[in-house]
Amino acid sequence: MYRKLDDMDFSGKRVLVRCDYNVPMKEGNITDDARIKKTFPTVQHLLDNNAKQIVLCSHLGKPKGEYMPDLTMEPVYERLVQEYGTQIYFEKEPDYFRINRLQKNKIVLLENLRFNPGEKENDKRFSEKLASFADIFVLDAFGASHRAHASVVGVAELLPSCAGRLMQKEIEMLSSVVENPVQPFNAIIGGAKADKIEVIKNLLPKVEHLIIGGILANTFLKANGIDIKGSKFDEETLFAADDILALGRDRIILPIDCVAADSFDEDAESVECKLSEIPESWLIMDIGPKTVTLYSDLLEKSKTVAWGGPIGVFEFEKFANGTRMIAQLLASLDATTVICGGDSGAAIAKYGLEDKMSHVSTGGGASLEMLGGKKLPGISALEKNFGKFR
Repeated sequence: MYRKLDDMDFSGKRVLVRCDYNVPMKEGNITDDARIKKTFPTVQHLLDNNAKQIVLCSHLGKPKGEYMPDLTMEPVYERLVQEYGTQIYFEKEPDYFRINRLQKNKIVLLENLRFNPGEKENDKRFSEKLASFADIFVLDAFGASHRAHASVVGVAELLPSCAGRLMQKEIEMLSSVVENPVQPFNAIIGGAKADKIEVIKNLLPKVEHLIIGGILANTFLKANGIDIKGSKFDEETLFAADDILALGRDRIILPIDCVAADSFDEDAESVECKLSEIPESWLIMDIGPKTVTLYSDLLEKSKTVAWGGPIGVFEFEKFANGTRMIAQLLASLDATTVICGGDSGAAIAKYGLEDKMSHVSTGGGASLEMLGGKKLPGISALEKNFGKFR
């Protein structure tokens, strides 16, 4: 059990909010501000409930404990000014006395937390410094909640804490998929990384079908004895794939045809073909039309779908058909559709289908860990805090 915003009295209180402003950047400019906008409901609740001061904090990128000018929070601050105007102030070198002198500025944004090595180390002194800025802590950074860092778990040991609006929704939606999905429940797991194996193991007993795509599908095909020619696969997961096929072959659904190319390039020569007809040394880049039909026929009966990882190389338009077709199908379903962040979320955004899904997670790694059955450090910290600060 953990507290939510509605369980707290914020009137006259200073509030520290851990946000996830780790937004994509290009040449110093934010290319997608979705994560910033998703914190607005939490901040608005604090404003509406007369918080004395709101201190926002986040990391950006991987500065490794030292100042890096290209990873400053300044662009995030400029975006927040568009929303909050003169109410917000950017504090580059925060300390207790400076923060408390900024009462005319209702909202304060701190500089990149990871400029301080104490953040990733969950250093007690850095946690205490952050806690000194507030009376209440709000965790609203689901995308960082799988990290046991000072601003995620350290502060929650020191202040009465609760989940923000975004954090609450993430927990509720992902927990419903893992713990009590409405049947028929189907999952789509794609991408390349070895961390998907734990997700497959956890979901396999719960799903009607587990559809595999992307480089992960190549690995499973190879484990199943299919010659994938020059296609990429993950050596690390090859033996695990073999074991999983032995356990749930009847529920694991693999491609039956593909789009193959002579090189990993957007303008590569390509062909639709059976798996047995892939030209020598060519690469699988997408699922073929028969596989699209197979996957679609299985998914359209779903009442719950979880999707983590793209079906093919959707970044190249020539090889995006499989991912696009599955995304459009999910958007048409009368079902709970949970998209587990990362590349899956990017694909949904690319096709303008975010509003058609039940939930698009802001945390790729965090959402996959939850699907894999792990308890996130951030959630554990909130639960422990509930017992400590009753």
